[in-house]
Amino acid sequence: MPAPLVDALRGIVGPAHLLTGADCAPYVLDGRTPEAVAVPGSKEEVAAVLLAAAEAGISVVPWGGGTRMGIGAPPARLGVVLVLKRLNRLLEHEPGDLTATVEAGITLDALQSELGKRGQWLSLDPAQADKATLGGVLSSNDAGPRRHLYGSCRDLLIGLTVITASGATVKGGGKVVKNVAGYDLPKLFIGAFGTLGVIVEATVKLRPRPDADRLVIVRFGHLKEAGEAALLIGVDGIPEQVEWQCAEVERLLRPQGLVDARVLDGEARDATWRARGGLGHGAFPETAAVMRWSVLPAQVADVMEQGAGVAQRAGLGAALAAHAGVGVVEAVLAGGGRADAAAIGGVLSEWRALVHATGGQALVESAPLAVKEEVAVWDDPGPSLRIMRRIKSQLDPNGLLNPGRFVGGI
Repeated sequence: MPAPLVDALRGIVGPAHLLTGADCAPYVLDGRTPEAVAVPGSKEEVAAVLLAAAEAGISVVPWGGGTRMGIGAPPARLGVVLVLKRLNRLLEHEPGDLTATVEAGITLDALQSELGKRGQWLSLDPAQADKATLGGVLSSNDAGPRRHLYGSCRDLLIGLTVITASGATVKGGGKVVKNVAGYDLPKLFIGAFGTLGVIVEATVKLRPRPDADRLVIVRFGHLKEAGEAALLIGVDGIPEQVEWQCAEVERLLRPQGLVDARVLDGEARDATWRARGGLGHGAFPETAAVMRWSVLPAQVADVMEQGAGVAQRAGLGAALAAHAGVGVVEAVLAGGGRADAAAIGGVLSEWRALVHATGGQALVESAPLAVKEEVAVWDDPGPSLRIMRRIKSQLDPNGLLNPGRFVGGI
């Protein structure tokens, strides 16, 4: 990296917040070590860092909590990693309007804690909420089981502030639920993985905290029986309503082959949700690869059974879990032992073919570098890639933001 750029970055964020050399080790990505790591403390510093990098022609990779950084093709070069953890403030909270404006580097746990002081919450429940930042969740369009009831990031977003590759500040949407009609520009950045701009602030819709929140765990003898209902069912609302729903779940599922049912509350409930949400990080002592499938909800059970058989025939351990209501399956391969790159790649390729045969989509969320070099991370986007590239060329004409890691090499 040019010495003048290093000096410029040091002047922008301060010597204590610019890492170089061996200090960049925590931010290694697919075997590539960043040339520098900048940790700005304000959106103005973010803009200044992006402008300085653009003038030097150096790529920038936005980084929140790091929980979703494994998604993407291996970078050809890792220039400046832009860490947003210092942008961690709740800027505005309007309880009467059920809205909040938040900096992108705040973790979901910290945000929920602040909102909870006024009896409200943001109805997003991604995995590793103690590490995942709001900006990272929005950039990766991450969501947990509550998506089935409350919707995804796009449903909860009202407004957004983004810094472009050239350092320009762009604001879209507003701070109230009812905005003026027009192009919904903020949603363009949801799920773009930082390739179009760096999210620095977001205004989101909130909900009152439910009076009661339960988790019903139901067990079946066979997976296909469970395919007619979810195995973990969360219900929340007023206590009387929740009690009735828990009893109704058991009543409806007994004719489907239900073996037993338990209702969890408090820490037992939270621990179970955390374990489910972190399947890719704790299913095995060593994880070889994680793949996410999107299929029709009615196909979930069959695809999971067939996918488990593929791994078994390859001699690899596998754990599979699904958000059955929306058709999203997380498939994890065990690492260590006989899990070499060829075997892992073979299973991932068979899984993708299996999912494609149902009309679904598959994404490699994490895998060793040797596997990523042989197995595509993203599915072929088809004709839509032309439109995506045109949007990219308008917002990041020099291709400096997270280059080459997104769909179609964007």
